[in-house]
Amino acid sequence: MIEKPFKTKEAWTEYFSAVDVPILRQTVRRLNEIRQNNRYDVNGRGLAMIVLQDPMLAIKTLALIQQFQSRHLHSDITNIANSLTMLGIDPFFAHFDSLITVEESLKTEPQALLGVLQVIRRVQSAARYAHEWAVERHDLDVEEVELAALLHDLAEILLWCFAPKLAIKIRQLQQNDPTLRSATAQVQVLGISLFDIQLALCDAWHLPELLKTLMDDVNAELARVRNVVLAVNLARHSSVDWNNPALPNDFAAIEKLLRIDHQTLLTRLCVPDEIAVK
Repeated sequence: MIEKPFKTKEAWTEYFSAVDVPILRQTVRRLNEIRQNNRYDVNGRGLAMIVLQDPMLAIKTLALIQQFQSRHLHSDITNIANSLTMLGIDPFFAHFDSLITVEESLKTEPQALLGVLQVIRRVQSAARYAHEWAVERHDLDVEEVELAALLHDLAEILLWCFAPKLAIKIRQLQQNDPTLRSATAQVQVLGISLFDIQLALCDAWHLPELLKTLMDDVNAELARVRNVVLAVNLARHSSVDWNNPALPNDFAAIEKLLRIDHQTLLTRLCVPDEIAVK
């Protein structure tokens, strides 16, 4: 476990690129059930539904697919379902024969385990929002948008897994000052924002340029990127309750993206009536 921050982005990137990223215990259980019971009944799309529930398995799968792509294909693969179909179910299970879990790796760090599970639930919500809105927008590849939202905060998950004391310091700063932006708190503790680390990891893992574009907030003038950014923001700002002061701006931007009125959005999000009337 890292207790003091590395001094450079390159050092963070090298470390995170070398670690064996754990996945959720529930994911291991679901994969084992397929392996033991109906392995030959599952297809690439069915397996992708499991992968897209777990950001850590998603990034491990993308890394595997990029290795396959570099040997066999000449274009980037950004859709996990299609790529798993090309890769094959047996090679997937052979590669992921032995997996460590988040719950096991953090069993002696209960605060860190709770913290990382909270972030994972948040990115799962972001991916769900992104998927739903991409469908409504008639996006040409909904899974690309969903995947970008799922992986948008991957560096934060890695920090909780491998540098929990630093992650806790960042959380405490924000709890002490609710107006403090995440990136500012990260720079105060780490000397660098997690998103800068994440973009460097995208290069180290040879992720497709399209996914990097979709995950980079500076490209928010693109409708697909706005879809991802707004899903991530909504999931973050509503992770505790619907009282976050940033939510009205989120709602307005989402309404503009989807071209729907305020009440329709609140109804879809199941915002409590007492919040909606404020």
